[in-house]
Amino acid sequence: MIGLVLAAGAGRRLRPYTDTLPKALVPVDGETTILDIALRNLAAVGLTDVVIVVGYAAEAVEARLDDLQSRYGVKITLVHNDKAEEWNNAYSLWLAREHFARGALLVNGDTVHPVSVERTLLAERGPGILLALDTVKKCADEEMKTVFDEHGQLTKITKLMDPAEAYGEYIGATLIEPHAAAGLAEALEATWRRDPNLYYEDGYQEYANRGGEVRGASIGDVEWVEVDNHDDLIRAREIACRY
Repeated sequence: MIGLVLAAGAGRRLRPYTDTLPKALVPVDGETTILDIALRNLAAVGLTDVVIVVGYAAEAVEARLDDLQSRYGVKITLVHNDKAEEWNNAYSLWLAREHFARGALLVNGDTVHPVSVERTLLAERGPGILLALDTVKKCADEEMKTVFDEHGQLTKITKLMDPAEAYGEYIGATLIEPHAAAGLAEALEATWRRDPNLYYEDGYQEYANRGGEVRGASIGDVEWVEVDNHDDLIRAREIACRY
């Protein structure tokens, strides 16, 4: 199993920090970036073979590659997304399909969370796709919300639903088992070909619709944040120093 980080996005709402850097390289604790935290977490659970999907300002990640590998004891492979500034991240994840065929613990390159999230996913592994869920925080309109049936199978994952109907929020971390990889790759391809502006979570929905097993694991009462804008960045800087 590998670690997998999606870090291709431009992060336009975080300008000027992202004028020359991808969102994953924005500092959140001194010189520690979001990507630093992701790599540190993956290494801490023994996932030292890491694939990073890059796109916008990829050269900034490339310039830090040797330092990141030596600092965290990981081997990094870069996958380049040449559509990163045009298309959404369903395509980004699909580009890494040959790598997640080995099984992967995926983390978004704009999410700050403690290593307990990775440990929870690994402790509950088994389903084809296992989503890390915040079932404590009250969901709002912009969040990636989830619904599961009485057997624990995903029935809906989308931002476009009534928050009152949601079981919990998907926090941007997923365990992908090797036996699910081929089906997920097919679902992701169908998703981005239908509309390149769709999210990889729409690919999870497609995979579930096709009969693939997608379940959730609650992360408990954990401080985390998806860094989309300057208010999120302030929150990330409040909590990252406590990890």
